[in-house]
This record gives sequence, structure tokens and C-alpha cells, in this order.
Amino acid sequence: MLAEQWFKSKKWTPHKFQRQTWQAIMKGDSGLLNAPTGYGKTYAVWFGILEKLIALRESQKKVSRETYCLWITPLRSLSQEMVLALNRVNDDLGLKLDIALRTGDTSLKERQRQTKESPQVLVTTPESIHLMLAQKGYASRLRSIQFVVVDEWHELLGSKRGVLTELGLAKLKQLNPQIQIWGISATIGNLEEAKQILLGKGKGVTVKANLPKDIQITTILPDVLEKFPWGGHLGIHLANKVLEIVNHSDTTLIFTNTRSQAEIWYQELLKLQPDLAGILALHHGSLSEEIRQWVEQALHTGSLKAVVCTSSLDLGVDFRPVDTVIQIGSAKGIARFLQRAGRSGHQPGATSKIWFVPTHSLEIMEGTALRYAEKHQLMENRIPYVRSFDVLIQYLVTLAVSDGFKAEEVFEEIKDTHCFASITHEEFFQCLLMITQGGKVLDAYDEFHKVVVEDGLYKVMSKKVAMRHRLSIGAIVSDTMMSVKYLSGKYIGSIEEWFISRLNIGDTFWFAGKNLELLRVKDLQAIVKTSTKKKGLVPSWMGGRLPLSTHLAFAIRHVLDQWQDLSAQEPEISFLKPLFIEQQKRSTLPSNKNLVIELTETKEGHHLFFFPFEGKFVHEGMAALIAHRLGKNQPYTFSVALNDYGFELLSDQAIDIKAAIDRGLFTVNNLNEDIQQSVNMTELARKRFRDIAGIAGLVFQGFPGRKIKTKHLQANSGLFFKVFQEYESDNLLLREAYDEVFDFQLDYARLLAALNRIANQTIVINKTERLTPFAFPIFAESFRERFSNEALEDRLNRIIAQLE
Repeated sequence: MLAEQWFKSKKWTPHKFQRQTWQAIMKGDSGLLNAPTGYGKTYAVWFGILEKLIALRESQKKVSRETYCLWITPLRSLSQEMVLALNRVNDDLGLKLDIALRTGDTSLKERQRQTKESPQVLVTTPESIHLMLAQKGYASRLRSIQFVVVDEWHELLGSKRGVLTELGLAKLKQLNPQIQIWGISATIGNLEEAKQILLGKGKGVTVKANLPKDIQITTILPDVLEKFPWGGHLGIHLANKVLEIVNHSDTTLIFTNTRSQAEIWYQELLKLQPDLAGILALHHGSLSEEIRQWVEQALHTGSLKAVVCTSSLDLGVDFRPVDTVIQIGSAKGIARFLQRAGRSGHQPGATSKIWFVPTHSLEIMEGTALRYAEKHQLMENRIPYVRSFDVLIQYLVTLAVSDGFKAEEVFEEIKDTHCFASITHEEFFQCLLMITQGGKVLDAYDEFHKVVVEDGLYKVMSKKVAMRHRLSIGAIVSDTMMSVKYLSGKYIGSIEEWFISRLNIGDTFWFAGKNLELLRVKDLQAIVKTSTKKKGLVPSWMGGRLPLSTHLAFAIRHVLDQWQDLSAQEPEISFLKPLFIEQQKRSTLPSNKNLVIELTETKEGHHLFFFPFEGKFVHEGMAALIAHRLGKNQPYTFSVALNDYGFELLSDQAIDIKAAIDRGLFTVNNLNEDIQQSVNMTELARKRFRDIAGIAGLVFQGFPGRKIKTKHLQANSGLFFKVFQEYESDNLLLREAYDEVFDFQLDYARLLAALNRIANQTIVINKTERLTPFAFPIFAESFRERFSNEALEDRLNRIIAQLE
């Protein structure tokens, strides 16, 4: 076997799971592989495929130029790493396979080469597969594919990119019913469901490595405990301790949850230790490909001391020199935290070391909670999208752009996917109506007559429609991005339009680790030069809101249940002991056993604090629900503040909360109706509809370098929303917008589960004279929008002085 030969040359011994995977592939099975980071998942799948590929090649008298294997990855950085890993074996064994890369960064010249000389192995993304399906004659080119590997399947599963993948696989299975599909996934709570979605119900094998991965989780503790913490305050004050870890490590990845946080930490570390210049780098998805590739290459060679990064370096990339990972602030989820931990010690038997940097005192307990979760294998489920009609409509036009399609054939194909298993003929007909005449209400406008039907074949005849559609393929949506360039024309990266629109000419801002001065704005380009000023704004991106996961919330509540027993053995709990004692002195410590409600009166008014520990999204829905139900008996005006641990309702009137609870404040009866009345569902759905309209192709997002401005996109999609709301209330895209608000924004299923849990808890109502340590961080959130960072800190410090 090629595998035995190669492993022997490296003086390695294959793991049992690798042999099991090779055997399964050789037998012709499809499957899902689950193994810890750094144990050779890639080689487990690759060598099984290689054996069959080489046997196939040797059986051919004349070697044809056809693509045999598609390797799908969710990230460009992972795609590039995968090409390197696959070619490493290819070169070592002298196999002379053409292994190529196709992503959004691939040059036109290389794409044209791939069309003419089909590479035997193509590493690509879900979007690129759909672009291939949009080419004339795609069937003859893709029919030769024998193998598809979906790398990091868990990452795609919980997004509409997963739906794109499902539809692409459905088409490939129709072209070649004997195709073998393999998924590679990290450990998630619903691994069996993930396999079924990828392969079909009851199909394929699961290969689990069952190898222990030693993960060392250490929390960086401040020198002094703040008994009245507030969000974001502590993290940057621990920068010197972070530098100590960086200086004692070979190479460190410093993960932040947002791009703006990455920019801030990069600047702070350089300011504190200027000799890191040149060996400290920044990596996030808004930087240019040139910068990102330079950072990735420098990580491979070990020439960087540290990289401040976001989820852009989360997945499967094998940077062997990395021996330490630092997580800034809560990772919000167990799987995400452990995935990042796995970037260090990325080889069999090595310990993955991760340091957790809390951004406020209460976050410190997450260190203990994460160790508990890792020990007990608590893992979040990845919730798949279902009935994503916007993606289906896009897919139908993709097929119509290339060779056209027959409706009944495609209907049978998509019925086999998890996403569209429940679709009816009537709903499918509505999708067809959308692409042929814009549905029931837009038929008077020619631009929505994209697809014509000739002899039962649905086809796009207009070159303009075809070109616009190819430019719009994909399911990643964001605000309009502006290119940031130097006067010379050198591209630095991209920033959301709304941020640049706030700046005046001459203003400075931090980006790509540099302080830049805005010189002018031309179309969607921000022309800048390097500034010597010490201060500047930090861009923020709209995509940074992550809620606390269900399983991490449970682990935190467990820690609060057991804190007295844990304080002797867990350094975080020992450190937090004075804060917990202070909370108990003033009120009660929240836990899995009770729901604590605190009533506090200040000069701001009457505060109601609730501590469900369910994450921001659930708290947002729960706060609106409770405010609505309280207002049924007596009219109140509330302002709301919240964090991952709880929420506050502030009113100018005292509230009899006990009487409200007795009347069913937390009941699940009429929940659906009450939620719809408690939040502005129409406005929430309108915002969601903008993205849906973009994916479905109702709104054209613009040409490369000439994107349509966000305000125009909002106006256009808002107009469609209004038309459908008034004249076609059963429109599938309109229904999808409301469903997504319920399922994802309000997290209805989790809200329901939380209310059911509260029904079995003891509700403890405490009237407190002053704010408690758990209430103060929520109280502080209400000040955040009103003050600059410096003024906010001064104001909160004065309030803390009065509380102590």
C-alpha cells in the first residue's frame, strides 16, 4: 500500500482509525471521520482515495485529463494548506498528480487552465462548486468525479453554505450514483445527524478515532479581583501577562472573537513591546490575500513570534511551530474553544496548551467551566438550516444559466437533501414562479423574468442575467465592503461601508496593524496614507455578536452550584471566592437550582435583574417577552440591558414581580403569540429579508469594485418586503425571513427550553439595597452607548466607589 510505504519513510505508525478509513474507502463506502486535531485525519482519507485513484489510472490505457476528486473546505486559508498537504504526499511518492486550488482568490488564468486541463484533484469551496455548475457542459466535466471530501463539515453544517454543499452533492450524486463522499468533522453533539445530512439517512459508515487529546487550559488571573466587574474592562489590562506567555513560547496564536478586537490587541502588544515589530503579525478575513498568505507562510516557517487572529485561523491549518494558543475573552462555545486549543500541539501525542484571558472578573469562572466541559465531553450541536428557499432559488438559476434543467428531475434530487426533504410540489412550483416571473406580484417587471421555459427545459437566455448571476453565487452576506488602498493603488484590505461613511477626510483609523489617514473616498474605495499620529478609531464589523452556547452556559451554572467544593482545587474559583461571598451577602448566587431575581432602586429608577445564564440572544427575547407580559396588567415603560449571564428591566415604577410570577410570567402557554407581540417581528424580519433577497437574486449586489451601497440595498429589499407583505403574504422568502427570526435571532427552541427549565427551578426574589457583583456588569451595559471608553471608565469607577 502507498500509505504503508509513505508512513514507513516518515518513521510513523498509522493509527487504527487511519487503517479503518483506508479499508472503508477501498471497499467503496462513504463515511464520516471524527478524530482529534493533529492526528492525521487528512492522511486517513487521502491515502484511501489515492489507492483507488492510482489503481484507476493504471487500468487506463490512455490517461485522460479528468477530475477524480473534489476536496471541499470552508476557508481559503485551509484550502491552501490542504493543497500543500496533499502535494507533500504526491511529491514524496512521485505520483505526478495535478492537484489544483480553486477559490475566490484563484486567478482567471489558472481558472482557464483548469477548464482546459482538468486537474485530477481540485481543492475548492462550496461557492466554487456552484460556479462550476453554472458553466456550459458542466455535466461532462463533473461526471468523472469519483470522490468528494468535505473537510471541517461541522463548520459548514450550521450555515447556508452547508445548504450549498448539500445541493452541490445532490447534483454530483445524480451525475455519478457510485460517487464516494467522505466528511471530516470535529467532535460535535449531533455527529450522527451530521453524517445523515451529508450522506443520507442510514447511509455510510462512521469512523471515530477515540484517541485522548491532552488539553491544558490555564486562566490568566489579574493581580487584584474586581468585585464589581464590567464587560471588556479587564482584558487589555492583562496584556503584560499575555506578553510573558508569548516570550516564553516558540510561536503563539492569540485568538480574538472580532476583527476590531484583533486590531486593538495587535496595537497594544506592539506598544508595550516594540521589539515585536516584524515578528508579531495580524490575520483576519478583511485583510488582503497577500497579507494573509504572507502570515500563513511565516507561521509555517516559524519566523513569527505571535499572530493576533480571529476565526480566520480556527480550522485544520497545520502550523507545527505553534506551541501556545491564547483566547482573549469568552470563546462563547466549548467546541470553538477546543478547536482553537487544537491549533497548538498539532501532532499526535502533543499537549495542546491554551491560555484564557478573561475580559471581566465574572468571565474568570469560564476557565473552570471549560475544563469541566472538556472532561465530560460536553459538545454543542450544530443546527442545520432547513427550507432555505433563497439558496434553492439561487441554485435553480445556476442550473438554468448553464445547460438548463427539467423541473421534475431537480425536484427529485433536492427531495433527497436534508434541507428540502419536506418541500412540497406547491412550494417548488412557487420557486419556479419566482425565477420565471418574479412570483405572483412581480410579473409586470421584465428583470424578474430571468428564466424561460422551452419544451419543459428551464434556461437563462440573457447574457446579462447569466453574468450577474455568476457574480452573485454564494450564501455569505455582509454589509457592502469598501476597498482600502494606498495612493499607489496597493490593496490593504476591506472595511464595511458604514464605518468609512462616519469618517471625515483627514481622520485616522487603525487597520492591518497600521494607523491610516483617510485622504479621499472614490466610489467604494477608501484612499489612505500611513499616519504618524498615535490615536485613531478602530473599525468595527457588524458580524461580531456571538451568544453563549447552551452547553457552556450549563457548565457555568454547574460551577456556581459546586463553587464551595471547587474553590480548593480550581484556581479560578479560589480567586473568585471573595466575589461569590459578596454576592451571597447582598443577594443569592445564581445556579442550576435557582433563578435569582434582584430588585434594586437607584436614582435611575427601579431595576429588575434576572440571571438565567442563557446567552445574549435568549436574554434579548426573554427580556422582551417578560416586559410585554408585565405590561399586560399595567402599562410600564422599560429600558433593557443584557449580557450573557442575565438581563435588566429598568422602569420608573415599582413592579410587584411576585404577583406577576404567580400570574404566569414564565409560562410557556401562548409563548408564540406573546413573542410576536413583544418584539417588532416585522422590523426584525425586514432586516433578515435583506440577506435573503440578496441570496435569492431579487437584489443585485453590484459588480466587483462597484458594489451597490448598503443603504440602496436596504431600500430595494425593503420595497420587496413591503410588496410581499401586502400582496403576497404566503411568499416563501417572506415566510423564510420570519422563520429565521424565530429560529436563529430569537432562538425560539432555546428560549422554550430555558422557560421549561425555570419552571423546575426555585425562583429567589431578593430586594437589594445596592447593586450586587452579578448585577453591576449588566447595569454597566446601559452606559456603554452613552459614553466614550475613557468617560465610561471614569463614570463606572465613581459608581463602584459608592457600592463598596
